[in-house]
Amino acid sequence: SMVNYFSNLKKQRSNSVNQNGEVSPRVRKIITIVLLGSCFISLASQTMMVTALPVIQEDLHVSLNAVQWLTTGYTLIIGIVTPLSSNMYEKFTNRHVFIGIIGTFLVGTLVGCFANNFASLLIARLIQACASGMLMTFQMTTMISIYPIEKRGSILGLSSLVISAAPALGPTISGLILEFLSWRWLFILVLPLMILAFIIGYLKLPNFSTPRPIKIDYISVIISLVGSGLALGSLTVFQINLWYGLIMLISGFIVIGGFVKRQLHLKNPMLKVQIFAYPSFRWMTIVGVFTFMVLLGTEQLIPIYTEKIIGMGSFLSGLILLPGAIANAITASIVGRLYDQYGPKWLITIGAVIMLVASVPLVLVNRHSSIVFLTLTYMLRMIGNAFVFSPALSEAFSDLNQEENSHGTALNNTLRQVFGAVSVTLCVVIANTPASLVTGIRYGMWATVIMVVLMILSFYHYLRIKSANQN
Repeated sequence: SMVNYFSNLKKQRSNSVNQNGEVSPRVRKIITIVLLGSCFISLASQTMMVTALPVIQEDLHVSLNAVQWLTTGYTLIIGIVTPLSSNMYEKFTNRHVFIGIIGTFLVGTLVGCFANNFASLLIARLIQACASGMLMTFQMTTMISIYPIEKRGSILGLSSLVISAAPALGPTISGLILEFLSWRWLFILVLPLMILAFIIGYLKLPNFSTPRPIKIDYISVIISLVGSGLALGSLTVFQINLWYGLIMLISGFIVIGGFVKRQLHLKNPMLKVQIFAYPSFRWMTIVGVFTFMVLLGTEQLIPIYTEKIIGMGSFLSGLILLPGAIANAITASIVGRLYDQYGPKWLITIGAVIMLVASVPLVLVNRHSSIVFLTLTYMLRMIGNAFVFSPALSEAFSDLNQEENSHGTALNNTLRQVFGAVSVTLCVVIANTPASLVTGIRYGMWATVIMVVLMILSFYHYLRIKSANQN
């Protein structure tokens, strides 16, 4: 009977975790596939809409400034909700959190499938973004929790593969879909994949975390939402009015400062900001942030060059990014395993050198630059990016204990998303400042080179601290 079936399922899930709280290898594989697959879909959805904006603008008869909120709003919401995820992970079982996250994403996707005006479409995207922000942290925290520490580099290599490759592949995937179908299919095709993830999670995902009766500090929640909203919202306002944007940014930083101060005095903080005291977490998170800024900034500038200067379509522009995304994904999975054997020093050094070498053609780009050469150069930079990002992510969590992992992933993801959005806005503003767009693209590429240099300085400062502590 149906009752017996679900009773047996419950027993199977209970047997998936032994008395020491360890998850069986078979169940680990199922959890890994479901989490990485659903996270890939949500992160790809973040950038899939980029290619569809002109189509939606014409179909729904809205302005370009309005339609951009389908991508800007998505990024803003991810940055705002991610700090809340650590409390959710601690207060509820991992299974309930996953089902709630995927269920929320399904609601947003369904609204998008039937959206008949811009307001309902924007609501659909913002609901998806709420789930996506939570899912990133949940995926990383879960992967760290269910695998032994000696495999942390390998497993976070897979995580960084998804984090890097999914946003890079999003525009290419959507460009291919829009070549044959309407923009609604960006939601329709995602729907069955997330339903499958929901069903597998419901049937197979065991409870391996123990919820704690923590009280959520709602004042911290409000302060976090206001501070993040002001700081992230200023990135959009800067493009309209410099002074209003500056006022919002400064106000946001002041509110966030109040949020940090409050967390330091709470017994059960919303975010355990004290983990920044660990040099490994502090400096390697900074290294990872700069690496992600380089990735998103470069990824944004190349389509501007190919579409505005060369005159290529969005689909072909997306294809130029495809080899780099694939190379990044393959490299990330390999580098993760190498980190477990050799540590971060030489891997990040090699990656930094590759990124600097790949920068030379990018800062010298002109109207007659070879598209094939540009594609290969971008691919080389993405390979270098994977050499840095995957070890940096793994090393950042090297000194955190099990209870601190959810706070660490929330902080790491929040900072990465916020500064990733800053990088995109900064590079676009720089590119549009000179009279010549070609010159602007070069200046934007120089900005990414500065980010690489700051990344290198941050990493070697960490190595000096680590060496001093060992001595």
